[in-house]
Amino acid sequence: REVIIGGAALNAEVEAFFQKIKFPFTVGYGMTECAPLISYDHHDDFVPTSCGSVLEDIMEARIDSPDPGKIPGEIQVRGENVMKGYYKNPEATAAVFTDDGWLRTGDSGIMRGRRLFIKGRLKTMILTANGQNVYPEEIESKLNNLPYVAESLVVLREFKLVALIYPDMAAVEAAQLSVDQLPQLMNENKGILNKSVAQYEKISSFELVDKEFEKTPKRTIKRFLYH
Repeated sequence: REVIIGGAALNAEVEAFFQKIKFPFTVGYGMTECAPLISYDHHDDFVPTSCGSVLEDIMEARIDSPDPGKIPGEIQVRGENVMKGYYKNPEATAAVFTDDGWLRTGDSGIMRGRRLFIKGRLKTMILTANGQNVYPEEIESKLNNLPYVAESLVVLREFKLVALIYPDMAAVEAAQLSVDQLPQLMNENKGILNKSVAQYEKISSFELVDKEFEKTPKRTIKRFLYH
């Protein structure tokens, strides 16, 4: 028996905790257009931060990158369980397939052997002033694990990365802290975060927001509303 996790990247802290207590879990990756599974590993074979190995015999995957094992690129797939196209929508079908018949997933990642490691969605990727690709989800995941952070969003403003932070007010009150202390607390968090990311992923500043970020029915943040 095992628990299979999917739908979004697993929080690194949660993943580490599950491994520490030897909880039988694994992470899979898929999409409706692939009916729905693309990759999976039994929990005994699971590699941390991965989303499993591409299904053997029925599925192929490739990374649109000059170095698929190191440089992230779009994950593209083909196989028996991949759809033929969208019903009565040839334009959408043409947009989602490459000229040589591979399905564009819209996700960016790397692949080592048959094992996939997702970095983020292509449409959320941030291109910095020095040409580096930044995947905000990875930074946000680290930031969300820090004290007094309920959720966060990383955006690009004037060629610099800025973190929008919705504080965990319940935790602040439980610690008997005041709202006036939040800027100092978050500045400390910024310092901790910047020590754990690459130079081009460092946050230059942060802004506190007073309400939760607006979300889709799938509970993902509507990034287009925040700039």
